[in-house]
Amino acid sequence: MALVHLDFFSETLGLCCSTYIILPQATRSQIGMEGKAGIGPFKTLYLLHGLSDDHTIWLRRTSIERYVAPLNLAVVMPAANRSFYTDMASGPKYWTFVSEELPAICRAYFPLSNAREDTFAAGLSMGGYGAFKLGLGRPDLFAAAASLSGALNMARLAEAEEGDWRREMEGVFGPLDGIAGSPNDLFHLATQVARSNGEKPRLFQWCGTEDFLYEGNIAFRDHAVREGLDLTYSEGPGGHTWDMWDAQIERVLEWLDIAPEDARGTQ
Repeated sequence: MALVHLDFFSETLGLCCSTYIILPQATRSQIGMEGKAGIGPFKTLYLLHGLSDDHTIWLRRTSIERYVAPLNLAVVMPAANRSFYTDMASGPKYWTFVSEELPAICRAYFPLSNAREDTFAAGLSMGGYGAFKLGLGRPDLFAAAASLSGALNMARLAEAEEGDWRREMEGVFGPLDGIAGSPNDLFHLATQVARSNGEKPRLFQWCGTEDFLYEGNIAFRDHAVREGLDLTYSEGPGGHTWDMWDAQIERVLEWLDIAPEDARGTQ
């Protein structure tokens, strides 16, 4: 695999940004790992970080580079600060950035596919919310989305506490009583997508039974099932920790079913 650290200016955000990108590379003599790569354009996973992290965290806490080596899959890991991947009420437009500008910039620099069926999103915690928002908010662009321990019930979670947390959430979403039924409400987006005549993403959801976000995950699972969405749900013992997410991102890659032999022009 090749690891690219891309620094660029975002017109949407009005600031310089950093993104890590894993690109497929065919390797046969590298000790301990064999990589596969075709000629592109490559299928792409947009892999999103959580609230306290940045674009480096998936590489620092998991073996994501090793997991994708046989898959002919590119992985884009952007930094989105504490934005909840949202066009913030008092801050930059991170939803527009991650759903529109970032894919366009990455495709301009690298041979990434622009086909919906080749484009996926995944993330943990805040990034799980962002991944489902990409899948449900732009089902025309993303064929599948995976949430690991996702902050999925933001209408409730944003109002859970007072003080600094509430003020921060108001800076992200605006008036908190306006989240429900808005484009920032995953339950609302799920209903819209399920009842539309358009494309519908495949969804993968996992949460630990000891996770503080477990209740919200159960609520979203039940809502998605009622709406008839294509949801693969699983849970198990565990909390809000990286040992869980490292194991589950492997399951996400298996679920995406990106077989090496399907790679166009694989070497």
